[in-house]
Amino acid sequence: MSPASWTAHDMPRLDGATAVVTGANSGIGAVTALLLARAGARTVLACRDERKGGAALERIRAAAPGADVELVRLDLADLASVREAAPRLAEAAGGALELLVNNAGVMALPLRRTADGFEMQFGTNHLGHFALTGLLGEALAAGSGRVVTVSSLAHRMGRIDLADLNAEHGRYDKWRAYGQAKLANLLFTAELDRRAKEAGVPVTAVAAHPGLSATELGQAGPRMEGREWRARLERATRLYTQPAARGALPTLRAATDPRVRGGEFFGPSGPLETRGRGAAPARRSAAAEDPGTAAALWDASVRLTGVDPMAGLTGRPA
Repeated sequence: MSPASWTAHDMPRLDGATAVVTGANSGIGAVTALLLARAGARTVLACRDERKGGAALERIRAAAPGADVELVRLDLADLASVREAAPRLAEAAGGALELLVNNAGVMALPLRRTADGFEMQFGTNHLGHFALTGLLGEALAAGSGRVVTVSSLAHRMGRIDLADLNAEHGRYDKWRAYGQAKLANLLFTAELDRRAKEAGVPVTAVAAHPGLSATELGQAGPRMEGREWRARLERATRLYTQPAARGALPTLRAATDPRVRGGEFFGPSGPLETRGRGAAPARRSAAAEDPGTAAALWDASVRLTGVDPMAGLTGRPA
């Protein structure tokens, strides 16, 4: 187990490494990308909105003069976009990718479908990243890469409904769907790390969560529902959250601490993992440690996306 306390001052230099960060245009992703770039990593921002991604790129260049940064369009809610972006991301890494940060996500949305018909939260937060990881598998294996997937405290209320992963039956509950997607992030991390070890592939999978952090994540749902007042209320609650700069610390530790072991999970170091001045090992729910569910979710994800991450990691067509 890694030591208990870690801050950004503990980040090593990353010269010569390439990092891909999804959802790097705002919040936790933007902070993560900036600090990775400052540490010397060639940093690729993988963003759905090219305008916002371009603005984030310029902010990093202003804050870290000389940083090696690039933007690639990626819409995780569209598998065609994931397939189109993956070779561009691998090319940006020179064929050997040291770090993939699966950060992008959506939260508590009204029922929406991805381009492929998946429930939006499960499709974006889990299936899009599952497919991206697989399609980048060859580059990750070549770079002895680390895959960091960002989960949430909400995984503790999650349950994997293998009979209805895409909310096609019964009443839709946006928070239950979010909890399922964030639980899926942890089960994917555990199963990816297990399978990579079993296959002798030099790829490590780690997870993190940001606690309660001030980002734009909570405003999309109310706006989709036409409830602008709820979006404004969400902004007001930021008085009780920590800034994104602190929320990003668990992700940064998972991504860069050389003492991290595969399968570990990090969160804020403070009370109840809601906030903290550092990053520390985090607690999983019992459901997140169920190997049978992890394996079943993996098989279902392969079937839904048409991508097997182990095929990519072991050099077979994904």
